[in-house]
Amino acid sequence: MSLLRAKSNSTLKKFLILAISISLAIADIFSTETFAIVSNGKILGGSPMKDEIPFTIKFIHSVQKTPVYEDLIATRDHFELKRTRYQSFGVGLPFLESEGIFHREGDFFIFDNMNRRFENLSLRTGVGTQLTIFLDRRQINLYQLVPNGTKIDLIVDPLWKILWR
Repeated sequence: MSLLRAKSNSTLKKFLILAISISLAIADIFSTETFAIVSNGKILGGSPMKDEIPFTIKFIHSVQKTPVYEDLIATRDHFELKRTRYQSFGVGLPFLESEGIFHREGDFFIFDNMNRRFENLSLRTGVGTQLTIFLDRRQINLYQLVPNGTKIDLIVDPLWKILWR
């Protein structure tokens, strides 16, 4: 009888250790800072936060009908626009020379070293804009995931807080 009881206690201890380990792992996952792309309470994409996460926003310019690429980084407390690449037929985009270094590469105009900071970043899909985000070698076609005019928030928060929204 005592052998059976010892075996039962051993199994219970193993079960408790496993349950505690799983609970700690889940708590760790949910407390992890995460960069998330969120719309109407739905996560459209994301990545666990490192020191910085580079990503690119691509859209079709509403007037020129050419692609615009905005290269940004997400940090724990802000977003920063580092570079804009676009094609132009003369209309251009609104930038001041003092905001960075302007040059041309082939068919693209490049505005480097912009370092424009944003505390919050929200986007909206629009007719024909083909709003897309490139993140961790993934292409997230936002314009195919939500209707035109939909607000999309870019967020850095613990995963539990993002899911709680």
